Amino acid sequence: MAVKRISAILVLALCASAQTPREKTTQADATPRPDFTTTVTDIVVPVTVRDRDGNIVNGLQPRNFHLYDNDKEQEIAVDVNYHPVSLVIAIQANSSSEQVLPQVKRIGSMLESVVVGDQGEAAVLAFDHRFQVKQEFTSDLAQITEAMKKITSGSTGSRLVDAMDYGVRMLRNRPSNRRRVLLVLSETRDRGSEGKLREAVLAAQLQNVTVYTVNMSRMIGTLSEKAQPPRMDPLPPATRSMPSNVPATPNSVMQKGTQPGTNLNIVPLLVELFKDTKAVFIDNPAEAMTKATGGQEYSFFKQRGLEEAVEKIGAEIHSQYIITYNPNNKGEGGFHEIKVTLDPQKDYRVHNRPGYWMASVY
Repeated sequence: MAVKRISAILVLALCASAQTPREKTTQADATPRPDFTTTVTDIVVPVTVRDRDGNIVNGLQPRNFHLYDNDKEQEIAVDVNYHPVSLVIAIQANSSSEQVLPQVKRIGSMLESVVVGDQGEAAVLAFDHRFQVKQEFTSDLAQITEAMKKITSGSTGSRLVDAMDYGVRMLRNRPSNRRRVLLVLSETRDRGSEGKLREAVLAAQLQNVTVYTVNMSRMIGTLSEKAQPPRMDPLPPATRSMPSNVPATPNSVMQKGTQPGTNLNIVPLLVELFKDTKAVFIDNPAEAMTKATGGQEYSFFKQRGLEEAVEKIGAEIHSQYIITYNPNNKGEGGFHEIKVTLDPQKDYRVHNRPGYWMASVY
């Protein structure tokens, strides 16, 4: 009986060891999903203070700040020292961005010095319907410029919401003493995301990620996008109605402009005009993410506009006051509104993330 028992144990051990590699392979192949919980430890609130002319105000002391979470004043820690930055640069690299990508590639060195700064690190993510990590997090910032130069345009898809969520997941494991920043250079529209914008917003808030967006022009992308190959005409030329005394040949039909792909199509332009008008009343994904995380949204048409946007983002990131607190009202579910005030009150404008959700995401 003892021999049989030992044999059974050996068989079970061998089966367990045989299954372990397969389970590991399955987990590795699975798409990583955020596993946030309702546990909230420290809430990080970067705060930008500007005067009436829009200039950044430096030199304030911790005693000047008060923070209210759902109208309940919190015990806060205000850090006026520099925090190293962990930055994910997410760049739209689909067919409609082909004409804009050369401008984006030229700002690599600016991102190194202006945004990332000393002791910082950055990663580069390119996206269309796929996500391509062109460069993992590195402190060798010269590699950022080289990675951006290698980005090429791809398909017509643009999974903007999914890309922002992917960038947040890249940042979630960075050290807690670093500023977590996601910089998105893309159009404001989404093409084909599988995830929901609300989930991406929740993930960014719970991971203390600040999102900045520099928006490519939809109009430029639409007008410069390569036309899709025209479909074959399903009807023979003889079935086309032509003017009298004009034979219905392939060439004559094409010259008349009745064959697909032979005449100017202004429908895409009209669609973009309608979308831009609609966007005045409805937040696009880029605008929603920046508002929810306390970031800023910029746009550009020319190279100088892009460079100015990067300069403003860098100046803001490196001049913010970092407020940290552990909420004393964790029992309140739902959305927690954050309000920051200054004492004594001056003619200053305070900009910070509006709040966070005390909720689970699975």
